[in-house]
Amino acid sequence: MRVMAPRAVVALVLVLLLLVVVRLPWAGDLGMHAATVERLRHSLTDPGNPLVDADTPSPYYSPWTLLLGCLARVTGLSAFVVLRVGALLGLGLLVTGVWRYVRTLSAHRAAPALALLCLLFLWGTELFNWSGFLGLNSLALTVSYPSVLALGLAFHFWAWLSRAVGRAERGWGVWCGLGVLWAVILLCHQFSGVVASLGAAATVVAARPGRAVWARLGVGVVVGAVVLWVWPYYDFFALTGAAGEGLEALHRVLYEDLVGRFGLVLVGVAALGVRWWRERWDPLVLFFVLGVVVVGAGWVSGHYAWGRALPAVLIPAQVAVALEVVGVGRRGGRAWWACVLAGALVVGAWTQVGTLGYVVRRGWLPGVVAEKYREPWAGYHWITPWVRYGDVVMARDGRPARQIPAYGAYTVAPGYPDFFLPDEGRRAAVVRRYFAAGTSEGERREIVRAYGVRWVVDRGAGGSVRERGLRVVARGPGGQVLYAVVR
Repeated sequence: MRVMAPRAVVALVLVLLLLVVVRLPWAGDLGMHAATVERLRHSLTDPGNPLVDADTPSPYYSPWTLLLGCLARVTGLSAFVVLRVGALLGLGLLVTGVWRYVRTLSAHRAAPALALLCLLFLWGTELFNWSGFLGLNSLALTVSYPSVLALGLAFHFWAWLSRAVGRAERGWGVWCGLGVLWAVILLCHQFSGVVASLGAAATVVAARPGRAVWARLGVGVVVGAVVLWVWPYYDFFALTGAAGEGLEALHRVLYEDLVGRFGLVLVGVAALGVRWWRERWDPLVLFFVLGVVVVGAGWVSGHYAWGRALPAVLIPAQVAVALEVVGVGRRGGRAWWACVLAGALVVGAWTQVGTLGYVVRRGWLPGVVAEKYREPWAGYHWITPWVRYGDVVMARDGRPARQIPAYGAYTVAPGYPDFFLPDEGRRAAVVRRYFAAGTSEGERREIVRAYGVRWVVDRGAGGSVRERGLRVVARGPGGQVLYAVVR
């Protein structure tokens, strides 16, 4: 395969992603990250819970969001502009990180670009979007999330660690720096931090270093643990007990339709088998095995949140097949791998072709492409002329609770399981009770007083909220209505 071909395709994909950043399509957790930036803009030292009006710590307050909050505070830029800046930096770190890491595994000039294409397109025939997963469509929707930055740092971490272990680096500063970087990744996105840790373990074990390196590695781990321990915004080690029904139920879907979502990765698994046959201590093989163990343990034990370690299964397989294509084996063998991979990449790209809709109007797309496009969520900017920073809004669970805090308001219940919020279950029950058809007006008024609710967002005609005690203020998309609470 010629060197310029994969590089040209990567360049086109990066242009697409840069245009996506300009639009910043709304889906998933974007509102929660914007809310975190807003809280830090108003208070760097005591931001409180980013989603509800409560003085609790939150894992959303990471070194990365703190930096973005400082940027918003100093420049006065809106949270969404700041997130676009963060998306550009995160995307840059991801691309350069993959480039550096693949360079530690292959000197072939085409290897990094081909590996990037595999990371973006070698997934499955069913579209799958989740933070921490690098499929093109998923990346387009999560490019401003801390998970993208964390994965970018993880690739840089593995590259740095590979060189340090391979050269038996004796400088203590190198290992202390690695420890700090490891901690920063874990603080920025805990699930990607687990993936980074598994990749690091595979890198070290594959190198089979001497005792001197193990000693310095131990120092690096201690330094990283100290950074995690002193981080002031939340107790990182308390997250080890963060399992709960809500969190596990949310992640159970990760174990569904594995073939449809990730079937094309089997090409990479075959490449890992070839690498294992040649070298039993291959770092990508060890990385893959560790990922399978963690994800499999999550399935067996019912800890479905462990499925967030799936990138530790996918990444080594995706990189392995790219390296097999550019390998130094027989030309016929390389040609076979190239044909198989090219076919798989075409199928994967076609599955995610709807991503074009984020930068091109749907009406301009061919019909077969437009069918694959998924409309991003509509925002709640329509409530901002009335709802002010710090106001409490009664909104249903799901999209409203995940989006409204992006504009500075609070909701009664968080839109995502919150381990550090002690009354999370009660808040969720209160919201359900408020919107229940049989709830009396007196009980609703009591809920409003207890939580300082000033606004209610609900559907209009056919909605369950009665307008007694509420005044219609504005109407938004999808038949939604903003009500002011009449006190």
